[in-house]
Amino acid sequence: MLSEEDDVDIHALKRQGMTISEIARRTDHDRKTIRAYLAGQRTPGVRQRAAPDPFDAFIDYVTARLTEDPHLWAATLLDELVPLGFEGSYQTLTRQIRDRSLRPACTACAHVTKRPNAIIEHPPGEETQFDWVELPDAPSGWAFPTKRAYVLVGSLAHSGVWRAVISPSMDLPHLLAAMTVLLSLLGGVTKSWRFDRMSTVLKAGTSDLTPMFAAFSKHHAVTVVACRPRSGNRKGVVEKNNHTAAQRWWRNLPDDVTLEQAQQRLTAFATRQDGRRREGRDGSTTAAVMFAAERLKPLPPTLFPVVVTEQRTATRQALIDWRGNRYSVPPELAAARVVVHQRLGATTIDIATTSGVVLARHTVAEAGLGVTIRDSGHVTALETIALASAPPGRPHRKKERIPPGTAARRAAMALTGSAEPTTVINLAAYEAAAKNRNTLR
Repeated sequence: MLSEEDDVDIHALKRQGMTISEIARRTDHDRKTIRAYLAGQRTPGVRQRAAPDPFDAFIDYVTARLTEDPHLWAATLLDELVPLGFEGSYQTLTRQIRDRSLRPACTACAHVTKRPNAIIEHPPGEETQFDWVELPDAPSGWAFPTKRAYVLVGSLAHSGVWRAVISPSMDLPHLLAAMTVLLSLLGGVTKSWRFDRMSTVLKAGTSDLTPMFAAFSKHHAVTVVACRPRSGNRKGVVEKNNHTAAQRWWRNLPDDVTLEQAQQRLTAFATRQDGRRREGRDGSTTAAVMFAAERLKPLPPTLFPVVVTEQRTATRQALIDWRGNRYSVPPELAAARVVVHQRLGATTIDIATTSGVVLARHTVAEAGLGVTIRDSGHVTALETIALASAPPGRPHRKKERIPPGTAARRAAMALTGSAEPTTVINLAAYEAAAKNRNTLR
């Protein structure tokens, strides 16, 4: 095989009048090779196979299948080719498809990714875009019901300023609670909110708001706009911030960070993003400068009454974790599943059984302090139960020596058929000793 540079040299030598034999001797190549490249029968940089390519027999089938389904997975195609006699690997198949350009572009999807996008104007204070980001591998210390964490991102469409709130769930109460915190972080309310067609916002299969979310919107005096299906570019501001939060904040978050510390880091990271450059009508500017032009309405004086409910597992010391602190439960619920209820903005939490019976109420401490709050009645009852269930006597030490006792030895002799050894006292020995003591020498 000749490289591109060698091919240029042999053509230059040929134009200088050299024969094929002279070029072969000068370049140290075979004459047939020189003749083939000069005649255009071989391509520089492409090695000629000594044997036919075994993939040639499957080109027609692969071409037909990828024409029928341009999105067909190579793994699925491999499953179809193996019964037909294909002996190559998955890597060989993907390389052949790539090198031979066998996968065509999907014309049905081209209008989605390659269509022209119109410039969407976002006046100041007009729109806030909200979207959930699902993040895997949440730290185990967060006590989330699953291994996933959910982050609600809210972005001001005009300036691009965004904030985010971590949540254990995407259900409607947690959505409303996260939005309440988000609006306070953003510092106000715009005229409208934009969402995907999520089931917590819209009724399934319709464009009608769910009753609770409609009441939440009325409480803040805003209109709600839902994106049309397959029109994600309508809320591209928040989607870009979603990607930033996932790749620059979540990706290097330490394992030992608490939920409250992670929320503080997320808020600080989003605040630092206010200084990033943005393109405005008057040239390059920053998100913070554009945020100054946002005309945000003040938040309502009262919070929307929503109750957040989460499950917890009590410890053996009859404690549950809640927002970075620990609260006591009746000792009967130690190591049991309980349900915690907290109304948004309330200073107390209710701890109930899974059947809904409220058994404890505590005044909540500031989140993330790491304090333990116990009810005096729970402490007394826990001590009573612990003392009553404690075994009598001193507990055994791990390396204590306890040889077989009388009962164990008797049982062993019964198994072996031997009699218990007895001690025989010989009085003659005592008599001889007494006589020797009374003899005068």
